[in-house]
Amino acid sequence: MRVSRNFLIGMIIMAVVGVVGCCGGGTTVKETTSTVTTTTLGDELKSLKDAYDKGIITEKEYNTSKEKIIKQRTTSDNK
Repeated sequence: MRVSRNFLIGMIIMAVVGVVGCCGGGTTVKETTSTVTTTTLGDELKSLKDAYDKGIITEKEYNTSKEKIIKQRTTSDNK
């Protein structure tokens, strides 16, 4: 009788732990993503120059974008 009662108590505890563990106690999980840039500064500038040479962007757009890329890359590299 004592073994049955201990077994029953153990089963109840396991069931409660299982339900609480499964439900997470009302917590939510948020996914986060990050982007990793694998291009070099030279690659970006070359692609930008190619776009300018092909007439895809204007000289003004080329110069503005080039300055922006250089500033972003040199600022983030120094952090």
